[in-house]
Amino acid sequence: MTVKSSVSLADEQYAFARALVEAGRCSSLSAVLQQGVELLRQKMDVEELETAALREILSRRRKDAFVDADAMDARLDRMVADKRCAEGRAS
Repeated sequence: MTVKSSVSLADEQYAFARALVEAGRCSSLSAVLQQGVELLRQKMDVEELETAALREILSRRRKDAFVDADAMDARLDRMVADKRCAEGRAS
């Protein structure tokens, strides 16, 4: 189903949309706006998924034991040393 709607664009936006149509990149100004709305919807969907994933990561981290900065530095140093050893490089 298609719905007709009146839309206002800034001069720059209109010029850009018109240039896309004139260059053959889009069939009409409506097609430009439809693609723009679809891209915005997709972007918002991705942001929502990323936010949910970050919330899940934070939730899991809160359930784990706290690691202070010194312990984390030691853990990272061991990881780097193990990686160098596995690659045959001296630490």
